[in-house]
This record gives sequence, structure tokens and C-alpha cells, in this order.
Amino acid sequence: MLKSKLSRRSFVENSALTLGLVTPAVLAATASRGAQASDPVPGAQARHVNAREYGVVGDGKADDAKALQAALDMARTNGPICFLPPGLYRVNSHLVVPPGVTLCGASGGVPHSEHPLGTVLLAFGGRGQADGEPLITLRPNAVVRNLTIHYPEQRLPDVAPYPWSIRIDGELCQVVDVTLTNPYQAIDAGTRWNELHLIRNVFACPLKTGVYIDQCTDIGRVENVHFNPNFWTRMGLPPAFSGDIKAYLEQNLVGFKIGKTDWEFIFNSFVIFPVVGFLFDDFGHGPGNAVITQSGSDICPVAMRVNRSQPHAGVQVANGQFMSTLEIGPENRGPVKLANCGFWGTELTREHVRHAGNSSLVLTGCHFTGWAQADKAAPCIRANGGRLILNGCDFLDAARPVVQLEKGLKSAAILGCAFRSSEAVRDQSAADVQLGFNTTH
Repeated sequence: MLKSKLSRRSFVENSALTLGLVTPAVLAATASRGAQASDPVPGAQARHVNAREYGVVGDGKADDAKALQAALDMARTNGPICFLPPGLYRVNSHLVVPPGVTLCGASGGVPHSEHPLGTVLLAFGGRGQADGEPLITLRPNAVVRNLTIHYPEQRLPDVAPYPWSIRIDGELCQVVDVTLTNPYQAIDAGTRWNELHLIRNVFACPLKTGVYIDQCTDIGRVENVHFNPNFWTRMGLPPAFSGDIKAYLEQNLVGFKIGKTDWEFIFNSFVIFPVVGFLFDDFGHGPGNAVITQSGSDICPVAMRVNRSQPHAGVQVANGQFMSTLEIGPENRGPVKLANCGFWGTELTREHVRHAGNSSLVLTGCHFTGWAQADKAAPCIRANGGRLILNGCDFLDAARPVVQLEKGLKSAAILGCAFRSSEAVRDQSAADVQLGFNTTH
């Protein structure tokens, strides 16, 4: 164990510089911030275990997994916080955070991978094993917070599968103030039963799946989760980024993958360049329902796809922004309702809305622009299943038709909408269609 501030700093500097893990400037800042190994995270009043006292090195070279696990286990009785001071911690296997224990890094808020001054876990285990043990598993009421996770061996274009970075296993687990540079699969709240999960202030560039939610039998919360390539492309950790990340994500990334959950509250969350932004389906445990506010999916072919949702609750969205398409599949039974949302297109956009399910789709106070870019004949909204209600929506483009009603539709009510086309609605459905108080100028 290192016994002084001076010796700890010298050790970290010499080891990390020799390995070429960081630049001298970054390392100097890392060693100086929170360098007192006896100090917990600022303001923490709870008892804590300092991982350095259990043989954790933090030089980026030694495998710290065994020592860090020992510190986490000790925090069950001497914790509840296991504090991990600033440093680069290589993990060749996996970690389990025991029930009620917090794995806490050295950061006052969300760490940015461009400035890796605090606690960084270097994940080396599980390469090529998408279904292997997660890097971190949270047992009931366990917490991980205030640290960065980085996969130094991940590369484009030959992306390697890795296990989940963080798995939630139980009730009231929390992932707070965490940045993940380049996880293959970021946060798993679906493989194991869970309730009351809290995923807040998480920033990442996931390559396959951002957040997976399933088997949640009580309210889960996802708040301020942001998926953007910048957390890999701009990182200050080696090796330097290279490759076409946008092209890869557009073919592989699902931002939010949501199955069985009894009330999922999603707030202020965002994904860019996915193949599907928000995906709702039954992944073997039944469908779920969600309330989504102040969130969006940007520059993608499918912003939201609802294949299945709970018949009594469905999916509700308020104040969303989508670029570009909402799809509702033929097997969906739950209502899908969007209020005060904006849709705009990319060069791949045909329709903004494709509604094929037996469910009801309600669009209130939404606006649409930039559809029909990939197919000039495409309408903004195509409905051939279930029921459609449009109320007070604004269609900004002078394209024709704007709304196309097709065989299979049961009913439609289009009221108080502003169109810019004389052929605003094309009805080929033989359904009960009610139109009123719309404008076409």
C-alpha cells in the first residue's frame, strides 16, 4: 500500500507515462485531483472503504479486478461506499457490487472522457463474448457512480463484441454520473428481474445497444441519458480514435431497447445516428409501457418503432423531437400517443409515420417537415391499421398527399390541422373517416 501523497503520485506518474497511457498533462491533473487516498468523494458523510487500501494500484497496467472486488466485498460491512480514487484501473475480468454498496469514483459530477482526470476503469475482459459476464453487476440497491469506463482494445471497423458494461440485478439499483466511451452494450436492466432502477446522467457512445429494459415489474426511471459518438471520438484516452463511427452506428445501434416494464419514465434522453432510436417489443417477458418526455432520436431512419406495447397503457410521448420516422407494427395493441412533438427528415426519409397496428395512434399539436426525401411520392403519414386521430397538427411542406389512409384502417378523425396542400388527405381505406376544421393554405 502506498503511504504518502508524494509516493502515490510518483508511482502513478512513472507507471502511466512508461506505458504511454496518458499524456503528462492529463496524468498530472489526474494525480492531483483527489490524490489523497484517504479522502472519500467530496461531501460524503457515510462510512467508506478506500480501494487503495486493498491493493488496488490504478496504474493502467496491473489487473486491479481481484483487489477491487475485495474492497467492494469489505464495503458490505465497513461501507456502504467503496471509494476509488483518481487513476486508471485495469479490469481483466468482472466486478460485482454487493447489495447496498456504492462503487464511487472521484468526480463531482458527470466525468467527460475528453478530460479523464478522475476514476477510469479500463475494460479488457470479455472480448468476443457478447453473452459473457458483465464488467459490473449491481446486486439489489447497489450503485455505481462518478466514473468513466473505457475499452482500450475496441476498434473500427472491426468492432469486437463485449459483454454488458453494467447489469442491473435486483431492486433499486442505480447508475448515476457515469461516462462510457465505447461500450458494445452499455446498460442492461433487462436480462435479470429488477424494479425501481434509476439510470441518470449517463453519457456514452454505445455500439450495439445503449439501454436495455425488460423484466421490470415496477416503475423504472431513465433520466438525462445521452448517446453520442463524441464520447469516443473526442476522448482523451489512448488509443486515439479513428474510423467512420456514423456509418457503423447507422447500421447497428439501438439506443433504447424496451420490453416488459410496468411504467417506464424516460426524461431528457437522446440518441444520434442509430438504426432505431427507441424500440418497443416483447423480448420474451411480455411488452411494456412508457412515458417519454423532452427526449429525441436524431439523424436516423427510424426514430421510434413500436412493435408491441401493453394494450392498456402503450407508449406516451410529450415534447419529443424525431428525425425521422415513427413506425407502429402490425402486432402492437397498445395506444401510441404523441403531443407537441416535432418530426423532420433526412435523405433516407420516406414517411414520417407508418401506422400498421390494430392500436390507436393519437398525434396532437405535432409538426412535420422534410418527409418524402427518399421517395417523392411518399405521404407524411401512412395508416393501414387500427385507428388514427390527428388534432391540431401542422404540416409544413407543400407535398401531396400528406395523409394517406389505406385498406386495413378502422377509423380516422382529422381535426383542426394546418395543411399546405389541396390534396391533404387521400382516403383509400373504406374506413370511418371524419374530417373537420382543417385548412389547406
